Amino acid sequence: MATVEDYVAQIEGTCGAEKDVIVTFKYDKKDEAIANIMKKAQLKNSLAGIIFEMTFEDFKFRVYSSGKAIFRSIKSKEQLHEILAALLL
Repeated sequence: MATVEDYVAQIEGTCGAEKDVIVTFKYDKKDEAIANIMKKAQLKNSLAGIIFEMTFEDFKFRVYSSGKAIFRSIKSKEQLHEILAALLL
């Protein structure tokens, strides 16, 4: 059975007032990861088919066709892992 770690290559935090988290998907799994996210999250806006602004439950995030996602206002790693599990698996 697949796990979140099968899809995620790297997780980084950002600086600033809001705690944003950048998730980089593994190159060989990025298309599958993006497809899974598109099925489960609600698309709010798309910019040239490259950047997708999405919502899932009460979380806003952007997914980039390059294989990155930026999640806004994440409180903990556990919360991020739960969101990723719900979106990817």
